[in-house]
Amino acid sequence: MEFGEYVAGRRPALMRFATVLTCQPWLAEDLVSDVLSRAFERWDRISRMDQPHAYVRRMVVNEYLSWRRRLARTTPRADVGPAAGQLGDGADERAERDAMIRRLAALPRKQRAAVVLRYYAGLPDAEIAVELGCRVTTVRSQISRALATLRIDLTADRHAYQETT
Repeated sequence: MEFGEYVAGRRPALMRFATVLTCQPWLAEDLVSDVLSRAFERWDRISRMDQPHAYVRRMVVNEYLSWRRRLARTTPRADVGPAAGQLGDGADERAERDAMIRRLAALPRKQRAAVVLRYYAGLPDAEIAVELGCRVTTVRSQISRALATLRIDLTADRHAYQETT
């Protein structure tokens, strides 16, 4: 497969994955662009692998786990979103998604990565362990802690909502 074909077919999926992982569309764009530029340089080797997409996705995870130290230099001054004319009226769905992204953003990086790889990418524990470079038991522990935190946040949100109504 040619690199251009790969990018045309898989970039949207990588962008969605990175957006869920980083909780910031602008950061996801930077992360995927950086990863694809590095993948281009090594595409001869990557394209011969059994699962080149899994390898590139792993590159995205690795880049995400190391981006924090570079973030201080590259923080944008304003959020840039899509043009207003391109948005439909999915206000409730968008609010729910944004609330979940805020909850995910509050998780530690490795917990967030484990949850996204499990529930967004649909990977089993063994593959997540390979992607994160840890043991399967660590993956299960990270996911368990993340879900417990998310449950607490959802319960707190529900109680706050009931008090205001």
